[in-house]
Amino acid sequence: MSFNYDVLKSYGQLSQSSAGWTKELKLISWNDREAKYDLRDWAPDGEKMGKGITLSEEELRNLRDLLNDMDL
Repeated sequence: MSFNYDVLKSYGQLSQSSAGWTKELKLISWNDREAKYDLRDWAPDGEKMGKGITLSEEELRNLRDLLNDMDL
């Protein structure tokens, strides 16, 4: 399966594993489509990635609201 992606913006890192992989939130255009917010693990060299989730702007806002309502 072939795909391409373009990282438009990196918002930051949530965590780092002992192997150096980082969980990051980025704005990515997958296969030349409209960019979405992407949360996934990235290898130290940035060339490999793990499974993740993509969210539209509305979904990201809804997630923010849910997190804000949680008692953490």
